[in-house]
Parts: sequence; C-alpha cells; structure tokens
Amino acid sequence: MTKRILIMGLPGAGKTTLAESLQECLWYEGRTVSWFNADLVRQQHNDWDFSTAGRIRQSQRMQQCAANATTDYVICDFVAALPEQRDLFDADWVVWVDTVSQGRYADTNRDFVDPDHYDFRVTEQDSQRWAEIIAYKIVTAT
Repeated sequence: MTKRILIMGLPGAGKTTLAESLQECLWYEGRTVSWFNADLVRQQHNDWDFSTAGRIRQSQRMQQCAANATTDYVICDFVAALPEQRDLFDADWVVWVDTVSQGRYADTNRDFVDPDHYDFRVTEQDSQRWAEIIAYKIVTAT
C-alpha cells in the first residue's frame, strides 16, 4: 500500500525543493516514489481558483493523485492552507515547512491555519539535510 507524504506550508517556504530532495533520498533507499506538485496539477486542470472551494477542489485532486499512485511512497507538495484540506488529503506523514512567516500572496497568508498535527516541522531552508532526516525516519518506521 502506498504511503502518503504531504509537504505543506506557505508559498516560498521551500516545499517543492524539499519534495525533490526527499524523493531522491527515498530512491537512494531503494524505494519507489511518485511526486505531485500542486502548481503542475493546477496547470493540468487549468484551475487557478484560490477561494475556499478552489482550495478544497485542489486538495481533492491531490488526494486522487495520491490514491492512484502504485509506488511505495507518494509525495504531494501543496500549501494546504486549511485544516479541511489536510484532513481530506489524509496523509500518513505531514511535513510542515515553516521557514517563512508570510508567503507572497496576501489571501493565502490570511487563510493559512497553522497545523495542529504534523510529523515533521522544517524550520530552516536546508532541503538536503531535512530530506535525509525525514527519509530515514519514514523508512525505518515502515
């Protein structure tokens, strides 16, 4: 069964960079990994609606991408500003990239709710170091 990894946080925090590094670390450990980036998924659906409904719709898309994955792990990196989005995605591991106090979009800053639950809180932009830590803990937990 594919294990889901949600990498979430404000725009510009380093989610995509961390996702890329984490994918490489998991590959190095001999695991198969799919990775879905929110901007690419939005582009495929030509949906740039960031209202609450648009955010929920995007979370549903990301959840569907994860559900269709047949790899050991699937990484989805998206803002997941709302608790409802995170609940809908239903990750096995939540990585909160908390490296910026504000992103570049005022509406996202306003809507973003800090998560109550996360497995990893990344507080510095050092993707390689954090990817190695996260990959090790994930691989040894399964």
